[in-house]
Amino acid sequence: MSENETDRATPRSFNELPLAPAMLDNLTQLGYLTMTPIQATSLPLALAGHDLIAQAKTGSGKTAAFGLALLRKLNPKNFAVQAMVLCPTRELADQVTQEIRRLARFEENIKVLSLVGGSTLRNQATSLENGVHVVVGTPGRIMDHMQRGHLKLDELNTLVLDEADRMLDMGFHDDIAFIAKRCPAKRQTLLFSATYPEGIAQLARQFLNKPQEVKLLERHAEGKIRQRFYEVKNEDRLAAVATLLKHYRPLSTLAFCNTKQQCRDLLNVLREQGIHALTLNGDLEQRERDQVLIQFANNSCSVLVATDVAARGLDIAQLAAVINVDVTPDPEIHIHRIGRTGRADQEGWALSLCSPGDRRRVTAIAEMTGSKLELHQLGELPAADEAPLIPPMVTLQILGGRKDKIRPGDVLGALTGEAGFTREQVGKITVTDQTTYVAVARNIYREAVRKLSAGKVKGKTVKVRAL
Repeated sequence: MSENETDRATPRSFNELPLAPAMLDNLTQLGYLTMTPIQATSLPLALAGHDLIAQAKTGSGKTAAFGLALLRKLNPKNFAVQAMVLCPTRELADQVTQEIRRLARFEENIKVLSLVGGSTLRNQATSLENGVHVVVGTPGRIMDHMQRGHLKLDELNTLVLDEADRMLDMGFHDDIAFIAKRCPAKRQTLLFSATYPEGIAQLARQFLNKPQEVKLLERHAEGKIRQRFYEVKNEDRLAAVATLLKHYRPLSTLAFCNTKQQCRDLLNVLREQGIHALTLNGDLEQRERDQVLIQFANNSCSVLVATDVAARGLDIAQLAAVINVDVTPDPEIHIHRIGRTGRADQEGWALSLCSPGDRRRVTAIAEMTGSKLELHQLGELPAADEAPLIPPMVTLQILGGRKDKIRPGDVLGALTGEAGFTREQVGKITVTDQTTYVAVARNIYREAVRKLSAGKVKGKTVKVRAL
């Protein structure tokens, strides 16, 4: 096994890679100008046909790294499953599906299908029957389709294990083994993982052939993430979160709790304080989870409260702050959590609450990151702004989506045309198979619901409500 370690690969152009001109043109249109460090180190190896173990965190550009590799090997004329990506969660699978679809736009008619819970087996089986090039899914649902004979892997040439460490944490080892053993022996396997526990080495020995190893020792740029640790009594933790939010007033915050019960308790405390918060947990149905994520991603929700398990695979752009309601005993998980803010050219806050009993954990984080971490007191903060923390946008749900041929441009046109709103008053538009979500400025949302309901989208009358 050879190893390629790098701190920060020099940005390089995608033009240096052996990719088709149409693929390169599409990358330029998507705004992919230079490779991220993980792309620069892993893509040449993956395109050369090597099996790969790549250590990279969420948000590092890894989806494009394996997405380009698997797309390059596809035969679009052959409507058989040629590539498969395994993901730990539905959310990540959906994100990966969307990203591969964007990367595949250089070629007409490449079919990418998400196989996750929350959608009926029957509909997914019909899609598989009609012909699919790439499947992305969670191990349980993929196995289900394999055992029912819906999913045939005879022509598979690329298997991707995305966030493999999380899949192992969630107990998917046997499922991965079941799937991998039924893939053709002659294939390329690409394994991406944020951490490198023993289980990963075991997987590699079982299912990878002479893998090349890329470890990206990338640390967050100095000053991008501003960390503060606040000492509190255990019983004061939840109230302390509200205090921090009212002081710092971030546009969007991801608050990590250790248990689902703590998530529920924190949600109640925040709402009582006039803070617009939602929670993400395993008890929600897929439709509800999707709606929560959409609202958070489009600035219709100030705080998302979640456990580590629920937040796996989330890739939220421009996250202003992360709050650790508890300090995690694992320093790697801490680095992972706070690495969700301060991305690209943004700055972010990482605020952690710790009781006197957590000091050892704080010391372990300081040692691992090589930084000096000071403990602060909440009493040091000046009097907080007591005004409610209300997000700037509201999400509208429109009944009708891709299956009704609705596109984002249709919704934008309806709002800025007949309805008379400005482009600046309209935020992110998300179109799913059956439903469309659009963020609009809070001060116009009631009027927007009324005008959209009275008007037409794509020539049809639609039902609209505010979430």
